[in-house]
Amino acid sequence: MSTVSEKLLKIENLVLYFKTTTGVVQAVDGIDFELDANRAVVILGESGCGKTSLAKALLRLLPRNVDKYSGKVYLQGLDVMALDDEEYRRNVRWVGMSLVPQAAMNALNPVLRVGDQVAEPAIIHLGLSKAEALILVNKMFQHVGVPFDFIKRYPFELSGGMRQRVALAMALVSSPDLIVLDEPTSALDLLTQANIMNVLKRIKHELGTSFILITHDIATSSELADEVAIMYAGQIVETGSARDFFPAPLHPYSKMLMASVPLLRSESDPIFITGQPPSLMNLPEGCRFATRCPFRFEKCAGEPPVFSKEGRKVKCWLHE
Repeated sequence: MSTVSEKLLKIENLVLYFKTTTGVVQAVDGIDFELDANRAVVILGESGCGKTSLAKALLRLLPRNVDKYSGKVYLQGLDVMALDDEEYRRNVRWVGMSLVPQAAMNALNPVLRVGDQVAEPAIIHLGLSKAEALILVNKMFQHVGVPFDFIKRYPFELSGGMRQRVALAMALVSSPDLIVLDEPTSALDLLTQANIMNVLKRIKHELGTSFILITHDIATSSELADEVAIMYAGQIVETGSARDFFPAPLHPYSKMLMASVPLLRSESDPIFITGQPPSLMNLPEGCRFATRCPFRFEKCAGEPPVFSKEGRKVKCWLHE
């Protein structure tokens, strides 16, 4: 195994483009990112900025219309992009990192009992018998707060929050070091969202699991995040610790995104970000936020910004 990185996860120039009948969608366009063990990073951004495509690129859950898929992804120092599909399926997916997809009802098989579905990764990847796997399922259900008698139920018999917990138990059952959560609290009521976040915090503390939380729910995600990454038009434009970011975001888009969130103890009204994000099939040459940015100047339109070399990482010419 390579020792290229001491980080749990290191991403270098990750690219994922899709072919469509009207052009090439540059959904993930040169992502660079690092994550330490037992840390949680939240990736925030508007709908359509490429967050879910980033999750698919990391887990190699790719549709048939891929136009370009390249870059480096090191998981505990191993370049998993160099593995063929069978090696990746056997040694990485569900073992090294796993996924909790958006809308658990769509991810779970409606005609199989949830206990059998959660046990399947343990049987396949850990080589356990079904009886041994079900004992492990019981342990995972305890971690995520699902009653053990639910093991014999079907997905349609569970509430949305319980289905989400079952999907989380399935992601945990093979003891991966990293779990990618794609909008795990979408379409859930506020109390259920808070309960899911509490479950994630407890798992992080008890099991030492790292999380990548992909969401547009800033308020909920702030409960779990150690670090923040802001994604816009297929790129990450700002990263930093949650302690530094939430009180004082640096990128103009980050500032406007945070200002759009209503606050209980604030006299100012939330603002909205004017304009529309650029089409991922026709991206501008310079800064991708320039047409919506109130601080733009001549350089922004002609030259794409790079991450600042000192202090917090922000991709904006104002912080050159």
